[in-house]
Amino acid sequence: MTARTMHSAATTSDDPLWGLWSNYASPRVVGSLAASGAPWICVDEQHGYPPDDLAATIGAGLARDVTMVVRVAWNRPELIGRALDAGASAIIVPMVEDPSQAQSAARACHYPPLGARSFGPARRAFGVDAAYGGHAPEDEPQCLVMVESAAALTHVEEIAQTEGVDGIFVGPFDLALALGVALDDLLADHSSSSPLVRIAAACRRAGILAAAYGGTPERARVLAAHGFGLVVAGTDDGILRDGWAGIRAGLAAGAE
Repeated sequence: MTARTMHSAATTSDDPLWGLWSNYASPRVVGSLAASGAPWICVDEQHGYPPDDLAATIGAGLARDVTMVVRVAWNRPELIGRALDAGASAIIVPMVEDPSQAQSAARACHYPPLGARSFGPARRAFGVDAAYGGHAPEDEPQCLVMVESAAALTHVEEIAQTEGVDGIFVGPFDLALALGVALDDLLADHSSSSPLVRIAAACRRAGILAAAYGGTPERARVLAAHGFGLVVAGTDDGILRDGWAGIRAGLAAGAE
């Protein structure tokens, strides 16, 4: 699945495109997640454990035709460029609070004339198309900027309309903290003034991805009901944590 295919699937389908989040990012972990059949996986370089070899980690997903996404640690062009050179199909940029910061993120994600990304031919060494000079539009990386603060919410419509921004990714935990509300209250608010409703509507009007971090199937379903089409439904550490309960249930069922 290419970045553009992911974008199309998440914006035109009635069903969300569920994905997985990797905090324990390594080739073996991402390879195991990719083998599960998840269509896209995000490697978290902000709050996860940054992999020693990002290219190999991304390559483990690409080998199974999984769209690989990276959340970089901050809105800096060298971090964004490094992740793209390693083979990422989409970038999530945290803590974007206004159109100027959104524009900086978008410029770092795209080659001229849309952006200012530097050409990194080393990508060819990883078996990834260099995406330079006559490359197909579906090979263009996706730039998703995070709305997770009160300031960002104030400017969300302008952020969504920023050239080169392909989607908004909501971090509901940080957004709830920033707004001074409980996470459950933020998720439960379906009123016309709801922050989540406002963000999803801004994305829809701009024709860009409305994406969000659920982390669990329960929260993911709630976010989908708000209108988000690209949603994180599980994490590798969550799968490990909850796995024993499934094993016990299977053992108990077999003993009956």
